[in-house]
Amino acid sequence: MMKLTTKFGIVASIVCLQCTQANATEVALVGIFPGKAVLSVDGRPPKTIAPGQSIGEVKLISIERDAVIIEAGGKRDRIEMGAQSFAVGAPQDPSGSGQSVTLVADPNGHFYKQGRINSASVTFLVDTGATSIAMGPIVAEQAGIDYKAGRMSMVGTANGVAPVYAVTIEKVTLGDLVLRNVEAVVLMQDMPSVLLGMSFLNRVTMARDGTTMVLKRRY
Repeated sequence: MMKLTTKFGIVASIVCLQCTQANATEVALVGIFPGKAVLSVDGRPPKTIAPGQSIGEVKLISIERDAVIIEAGGKRDRIEMGAQSFAVGAPQDPSGSGQSVTLVADPNGHFYKQGRINSASVTFLVDTGATSIAMGPIVAEQAGIDYKAGRMSMVGTANGVAPVYAVTIEKVTLGDLVLRNVEAVVLMQDMPSVLLGMSFLNRVTMARDGTTMVLKRRY
């Protein structure tokens, strides 16, 4: 079980199903920030670390402009932004090559972007603290999502206990990025925007330079 924490103070318990490689450590470079890199190991949620720090057996050695050097199992490997790599050196997956979108932060440092859930136009807010894409019931209905057929659980909100429904979005469009079969939750309250959580962000790389962030599809 994992917790979904949003900017609106809502906490939900949802099931996160992930596939991992049985005999190799898979390391993906999700983002690069000044002096730090965001790595995902074996498909788990990304963590931000500095050179010299480790995630499990994976140690970050150094950071380049668009790549990092990691060490795992006594071997070093260079991982480029947008590539998936095993510690023993796995080839880059070219699927989704060229799909990217640039976001610009608002005066408060938040990244908003117009996009679509299925055919419904929505405003996304990048939220690395949310496990999944999170939306309100109105957006779900506009997107043609039968959320009440999804898996329901009860969560605590500012207004008391309320149901939340786990669903799968057929198609999410953000600029040139198009991802299919993305996990999401529908919260039973109005929301000013759709939270673009890690079920989407885990499948892209994030490179931030000041007030600009570039998201590029990984797989």
